[in-house]
Amino acid sequence: MLSRQREERGVILVVDDEPEIVRFVQDALEDEGYTVFAAFDGAQAPHVARQCDPDLVILDIMLPQRDGFAVCKELREQLESPILFLSARQDDADKVMGFSMGGDDYISKPFSIKELLARVEAHLRRWRRGQQRNTQVSRAAPLRFGELTIDLSAYEVRYAGAILPLTRKEFEILQLLMLHPLHVFSREMIYDRIWGMDSLGNTETVTEHIKRIRRKLAEYDPQTEYIGTVWGVGYKWELSASA
Repeated sequence: MLSRQREERGVILVVDDEPEIVRFVQDALEDEGYTVFAAFDGAQAPHVARQCDPDLVILDIMLPQRDGFAVCKELREQLESPILFLSARQDDADKVMGFSMGGDDYISKPFSIKELLARVEAHLRRWRRGQQRNTQVSRAAPLRFGELTIDLSAYEVRYAGAILPLTRKEFEILQLLMLHPLHVFSREMIYDRIWGMDSLGNTETVTEHIKRIRRKLAEYDPQTEYIGTVWGVGYKWELSASA
């Protein structure tokens, strides 16, 4: 019965080279009913992730063999689930780098275990709501913006037939903006819609995701501004859909 409850709560991978931190976090998570796997270096982490297919990853930055940034980038190629950095490095540049590699949140050491558990629960709750919402949205017909086509059912964005390599979060941000053309969304609004925790997370990750989306769009169509910036306010989708 306990094993089934843990499966329902979620599978979490903890990656840290300090065994005492891993044990501390693992005990707290297991007390809440989660199933927890551990990795202790950057080379081991992707291998364990492939084995356990985690619903969420807690990832340190300063790891032996490969740092957490490199691990996050590799994990993003195989996982769409939330990745939370847990690190003693508190410089803003490290946080921006973490978000640019695909991280969803950044928690500084020393940390409150209650805060960590709250963030884990909030990310998982939002992740599951997003999956349910995307199942409903997937019934909608593809939208076309010139040569750019967004297929909600296939979770694909194509330009002149070529698939853009977007992550799940990038796709969801693009979907939010293009379903509301010319509507201005603040970073806080985007974070709340996509991550669902504007009071817990760092909206700097929205800026980094928008930068990556723009870069990927520009590789195929450098002449068109798809996402506009309203300075001091937020972002908006500049085009209207065509038949």
